[in-house]
Amino acid sequence: MTFDFSRTSRVLPSGRTAYFGKQIGTTQAEFLIGNRTTYQDNFGIYNINISPGLIYQPQDYVDKFGFWAQFIYPTARAESRGSFMCLNTYDRAKFTFSFMQYAAHVPNGDFVIFMRKLLALENANQYFPRLELISNRIHYRRDNGTFVQLETDNSTKGLMDYLNPTLTEVDEQELICAARLVHWAANDPAHRAIQVETAVDHFQKNMIAYNRRFNLEGVPANVCQLICDIRHQGRGTNDRIAFALNTNGNFEKAFSNLCTIGEVNFQSRIDTVRKTIRELSTSGNWNKRYRAETNTFVDA
Repeated sequence: MTFDFSRTSRVLPSGRTAYFGKQIGTTQAEFLIGNRTTYQDNFGIYNINISPGLIYQPQDYVDKFGFWAQFIYPTARAESRGSFMCLNTYDRAKFTFSFMQYAAHVPNGDFVIFMRKLLALENANQYFPRLELISNRIHYRRDNGTFVQLETDNSTKGLMDYLNPTLTEVDEQELICAARLVHWAANDPAHRAIQVETAVDHFQKNMIAYNRRFNLEGVPANVCQLICDIRHQGRGTNDRIAFALNTNGNFEKAFSNLCTIGEVNFQSRIDTVRKTIRELSTSGNWNKRYRAETNTFVDA
């Protein structure tokens, strides 16, 4: 059975227009899909709603992912305050979702990987009955039963246009896709688990690449995390990071240097990451260093 959602909008006391969804044929309460916003010449919606039980907490995933569950947390806090329902549809990516803000514009990127995993779940056809995985590629099924491939090694244009046909207005297809993903994240632990698994896999693979570039053997976890966050957000280049790390093994100085990258425009994010690392350090579980051979963090 396909899940269908009614959609309504109303102007809040703040003057902001908010869009709400409700699953048709159920007694479930309505839920926030997102708030209308503008960005440059674009129109879209965003959702940074924080709901109890729907926020990423590292301790919930330590049994499965070990230290990596903590390692991704500073970036999760900075990206979305940990909200599993974080959404935006107003920038060049056209559709971004999850507590780590996976963006749909990157071929074989985190959003595409995330959606492939979602579509492999048994309940995927209840949320996206027109999307199917064929040879691990996302396809759209037309009315006549034929399929169109939406993403390739070179482009995700088809997938982006399916999720959000235009940036000139908030349209029905955009709201439908957003409602489906927000509701799915809120009501299915398997969906949230895939968000986390995708983030951990992404950071693990990135650490292998960053080690090749920066020689991170024996480097403390706090320095490695900041490198990952800088590159995840894109606020600094590899050359700038390499310069910050050039401290003759003085990792405290390296960490301080990394905290200056992007400070003009992103000081609030840097403060969030630094504060979260400090909080994790007080738990006694953060005093680790990177071991390149096994792509793990071990006790210092």
